[in-house]
Amino acid sequence: MSGAEFVPLSLTPMLIGVCVAIACALPGNFLVLRKQALIGDAISHVVLPGIVVAFLVTGAVTTWPMLLGAAGAAIISVAAIEAVRRLGRIEPGAAMGVIFTTMFAGGVLLLEQSDTSSVHLDVEHALFGNLESLIWLDATGWSSLVDPVALAGLPVELVRMAATLVGVALFVALFWRPLKISTFDEGFARTIGMRTRPLGLALVIVSAIAAVAAFDAVGSIIVIAMFICPPAAARLMTNRLEHQVAWSVVFATLAAVTGYVLAGYGPLWIGYVSSVSAAGMIATVSGVILAVAALTGPHRLRGGAAKEI
Repeated sequence: MSGAEFVPLSLTPMLIGVCVAIACALPGNFLVLRKQALIGDAISHVVLPGIVVAFLVTGAVTTWPMLLGAAGAAIISVAAIEAVRRLGRIEPGAAMGVIFTTMFAGGVLLLEQSDTSSVHLDVEHALFGNLESLIWLDATGWSSLVDPVALAGLPVELVRMAATLVGVALFVALFWRPLKISTFDEGFARTIGMRTRPLGLALVIVSAIAAVAAFDAVGSIIVIAMFICPPAAARLMTNRLEHQVAWSVVFATLAAVTGYVLAGYGPLWIGYVSSVSAAGMIATVSGVILAVAALTGPHRLRGGAAKEI
């Protein structure tokens, strides 16, 4: 494929996929080590009804209403989980499962009953996003990368996800030491004066921001996979947190690029005439990477959190 075809049709979707994958994988490392990996799954379930309600109120899929709607849904879910746990006297995990499943199902029902024909927001979009459609119409080739006029026409999703990735990376960099200490020894972190609960809440909030920012472009499938698979695969490669984060970035990038290419060209290579979902293929590739790491990773036989910090 020439630059005149690749740049406008494939470059921006691929870059968006990479930004989403890394933005989710970075906080995912700490969630996995804290044994909170399913929070990423929970976030992707909870935000759906909030985003749909925000669309119904504003009539448009825009960033700030989506973020506010997702935040409102998260607050409602926390209150509902606590109510179910107290009134039903069941364990927190069961309460979380009930509320997250119920809220996601409610979001799907709202989507099915809403008129979303004017925007890319429906049940299929909520699951798989619209990554393939995020093309760069103003691009004519590699020269467009330095053309201010062409750059002004970049898909807004790329700008949003790049900004989100920068924000997530800055959070991890600024709070690296507190995150590192509280992840491996929360008791020690408390004894030296660290406020571990606000830090844990901030980590969840950053994860939620990444999930909401990615929702419009890639849906919930990639978000769930990227929070868990690259960090989990990286954990099997090393016992040092710095190396684990680096491995997770490599695996996330590899899954995004390879998955997008296989989704578009893989079926053609084996005789089919239609491509498959890029989001689904990226998530599948991330699972394959985790499986390979589980079979061949140098630390595959060691359980629990890394001890060398």
